[in-house]
Amino acid sequence: MKKLTLLAALLALAIGLAACTPAAPTATPATTVAPAATEAPATQAPSAQPAAKAEYRQLTAEQAKARMDSGDEVIILDVRTPEEYAQGHIPGAVLLPVSNIGADTAELLPDKNAEILVYCRSGNRSRQAANALVGMGYTAVYDFGGIGSWPYDIVTE
Repeated sequence: MKKLTLLAALLALAIGLAACTPAAPTATPATTVAPAATEAPATQAPSAQPAAKAEYRQLTAEQAKARMDSGDEVIILDVRTPEEYAQGHIPGAVLLPVSNIGADTAELLPDKNAEILVYCRSGNRSRQAANALVGMGYTAVYDFGGIGSWPYDIVTE
């Protein structure tokens, strides 16, 4: 009986302590949608806890197209080769081959808080580029995969 009472007391104590602790923040999944342009970025006071790892987010082609058509300022970033870009690209896209990220990034993308929609041919290089951009401090990076699955207009120039 004493063991059962002790077990019940420990269980009550554990529940009480769990109720007093703040809820842990949930991680943003890689499939979140871009925030509305009217949302201001949140600022936080420094804390003793380590900062969460920054991540890019994934969008579908439909979500990316909606962001492009929203009227908000977005940068459409093509990370393929110049030859691939010349064969066809999304209207308004800026070319920055994934192999040049780091060397030419600051010149082409001076605003680290700009909304950047990244694509390539199949999704592999856009994922690499998105990771690299986040690692360089860009805060609003969205990968929407490859132009191969882009159902909308493309242009050649």
